[in-house]
Amino acid sequence: MTDIATQFAGPVLTPDDTGYADEVAGFQTAYTHRPALVVGARHAEDVRAAVEFAARQGLPVAVQATGHGLSVAVDGGVLVTTGRMDAITVDPQARTARIGAGVRAGALVEAAARYGLAPLNGSSPSVGVVGYVLGGGLGLLAREFGYAADHVRSLELVTADGRRRTLTPGDELFGAVLGSGGNFGVVTELELDLVPVAEIYGGQLVFDAPLVDAALETWRTWTATVPSELTSTIAVVTYPDIPAVPESLRGRHVASIRIAFDGPQEEGERWAAPLRQIGPRLRDDLRTMPYAESHTIHSDPPFPHAYAATNALLAELTPQGLSALRALTAPGGRVDAVIDIRHLGAALRHGGPASIDHRDAEYIVRVITDPGDGDAAPDSLAAVREALAPWTIGHSLAFLYGAGGAADAAQTAAGYAPDTYRWLAAAKAKYDPRNMFRANRNIAPAD
Repeated sequence: MTDIATQFAGPVLTPDDTGYADEVAGFQTAYTHRPALVVGARHAEDVRAAVEFAARQGLPVAVQATGHGLSVAVDGGVLVTTGRMDAITVDPQARTARIGAGVRAGALVEAAARYGLAPLNGSSPSVGVVGYVLGGGLGLLAREFGYAADHVRSLELVTADGRRRTLTPGDELFGAVLGSGGNFGVVTELELDLVPVAEIYGGQLVFDAPLVDAALETWRTWTATVPSELTSTIAVVTYPDIPAVPESLRGRHVASIRIAFDGPQEEGERWAAPLRQIGPRLRDDLRTMPYAESHTIHSDPPFPHAYAATNALLAELTPQGLSALRALTAPGGRVDAVIDIRHLGAALRHGGPASIDHRDAEYIVRVITDPGDGDAAPDSLAAVREALAPWTIGHSLAFLYGAGGAADAAQTAAGYAPDTYRWLAAAKAKYDPRNMFRANRNIAPAD
């Protein structure tokens, strides 16, 4: 199949070729694509040619920029890697950016910051922007500005028939693509809004094991009082005792409250005061920072590793719900995992063009754990979902990591309202009737 390599500007590799393993590797190390052919796309025409080739051969197509969200690995077929498509053009007057399919969040943040602007990025600077946006895009300032997917101006898409399409709001496919995680083709370029944010007040407050329960309850009640300009999360983590962890946190079971506030420092300090009253902190780095330093608020691991995760979107976060979580995940409990609870609401409730449902959720609980062996979901994740079931209204497909064996139609459908899922399945039947783009939380074509 490498005879077709002359059709492409980027590399074309098979499993026997030098460089294949590096080309298919991603941030998620528990799962790796195993394509018969990988195309390292340099531009949209490379993508179009790869999809056209796959269509002629009757092969599935997978896409990877950074591999953070990889759950369902393609076995055989064609993998299109987009990391080389990393062009960024910022229009400071229009407050927009045009980005290629391989742009990472950190690069976009830096490019926008030169003009006193910011994208609606998430916590990790190494995540691919396009994949993040296609999953909805729940960002650092989500309560103020809503989902990143609702702020897309236009997108370039290669569909299963090998056509390059330009989509804008009002086009039939526009809303289907945004929020469905790559089910309808390969996005080669996005134009998206930037917001006039040059600096924010934020950082972490970290509390040791004796204060974890108090931190959870205080944060729960505090979130009912905060303005939309303040987005926060709380994570409960047991750190390993290894050199890669800061010495002050090694081997400790802690609660970490992370804050991002679009407002002046003195007001941020007032909002933080009730949290500081919880007690002594192992870490307290709340400060006004350039938006380009916003990745330090969560300090996500920068190195590739293995993980699996589930989540639950909650109508409310009750003391009973917190108790159920703690019973499972406290040291000595059934579940060895990182618990991350994010405050939603405010602008996230607003409708938009993207196919994102369950917008009335007030919180999302994410549970991140070791993936174990194979692609089955760890039993611990099912235990957490069961514990939170009384308050759960759905889940976010964007935060279902790993466990590809559980990625069935019922799991995907639970990410949407029934009418939305039926509409997406009908659109899938029209634009991808052979389900070429199925290496994902798949929306199967309607019968």
